[in-house]
This record gives sequence, C-alpha cells and structure tokens, in this order.
Amino acid sequence: MSLLWATRGRTWGFRFLRSGGTEDPLLAYDELFDAVDGQQPEVFHRLGDRVALRFPDPERRTDAAGRIIPHEFVLSGAEADGVTSLAEGRARIWPLVAAEYAQVWGTAEPPAGRE
Repeated sequence: MSLLWATRGRTWGFRFLRSGGTEDPLLAYDELFDAVDGQQPEVFHRLGDRVALRFPDPERRTDAAGRIIPHEFVLSGAEADGVTSLAEGRARIWPLVAAEYAQVWGTAEPPAGRE
C-alpha cells in the first residue's frame, strides 16, 4: 500500500503529510500531476498502476486567504487497485485521513510528514 498526500493548512502552505513510503515524494507527485491541468479543482488520472486524485476539502475548509483547501493524493499498490473514478477514490481515501487532517488543519505549524 502506498498513499502520498499533499495539502495545506489554514496558515501553512503545501506540504506532504504522507510520503507514500518514498524518500522523494515530489518525484512521485510530479510524475502523475505534471500530466494534468493544475487549475482543475478535481482530478482523477491513472498512469499504469498508480492513481492521482485531487479534490476540494470535503468539509469546505479554507486557508487564511479564503481559498478552499485542495487535497492531492498519489495512490499505488492496494490503495490504487480498483479505483476507477474520482468519486470512488475520494470515498476510499478520505475516511483514512479525515481525522488526521481535522487535527492539523488549524495548527500554526505544519506537522511532520509521515510515511
């Protein structure tokens, strides 16, 4: 299983909250997200056995500038198996990270990323 997760908080900018078990999460992230429109608020993109997902925060939380916070994921392994749409990916992944994000969204400093 591999779950890479990039997002931002109320006052801190984009961070990888989960690295997907890789030393350089930016490389894996760029491989999938460079192929999609960066302006689209919602993305589903499959590349081989990996899936890129982007969707707005389901709770409609915003950053200090009032922008709705996006969540971006790269799924591989068991996490990507059978994911064939954005709705399916969101339904599978968001419950895994919702409580974690609720705890860190309003913190002044970004949390340390985890594997």
